[in-house]
Amino acid sequence: MKKLKFTSKKLTLISLAISAAVISLTVLITVNRHPVDSRPAAGDANAPAGSEEKFNYLASRTGSNTCGLQGTAIEGMAEDGRIQGSCCSKMDPTAYQRQVEGLRKYAGISEIPPDPYDISVKQAKVLLSFKDGITLTSEQQEIYSRAAELSEEGGPCCCKCWHWDAYEGLAKKMIADYGWDAEQVAELWDLSSACGGPVEEHG
Repeated sequence: MKKLKFTSKKLTLISLAISAAVISLTVLITVNRHPVDSRPAAGDANAPAGSEEKFNYLASRTGSNTCGLQGTAIEGMAEDGRIQGSCCSKMDPTAYQRQVEGLRKYAGISEIPPDPYDISVKQAKVLLSFKDGITLTSEQQEIYSRAAELSEEGGPCCCKCWHWDAYEGLAKKMIADYGWDAEQVAELWDLSSACGGPVEEHG
């Protein structure tokens, strides 16, 4: 049998050809396993709060609202951005609609976001500024502490993230400037939960 002789140049070309074939095969397997989703985004970002279209849009958002997002990180965000979706559990359509409907009675108070699953970065920064900018009296602090006891999450949120800090600030604003009692603050927190989950978790 005639022996094949390969020069270093030929060996290099063969090696390159094999590498290219491996890369092509890897890409093909990856694409087939994780096909590109060319479908349009679910729902409608501009639909009214509480609507089915808005729910479908927010429920499909996978990123901006997370348990790990802290208030300090929001300070560096552009004010035209938005914090959307739930931080923990999957959004529930019935709970979402009930929360938004419950929050409509506060429509005359500009500080209260009408949709807890869709808050502008600009408004989040305002709420966060109340946290350290408002100092409660001892009597007012008792109202705040009582509200935490009454609330479903034991405070402004299910986890100590940006939402906790922002709604702590909002509660301070309501107590100090609007004269709210503990029951009112607790109800606001429950209606404003952005943790997701079924309707029984949100009153």
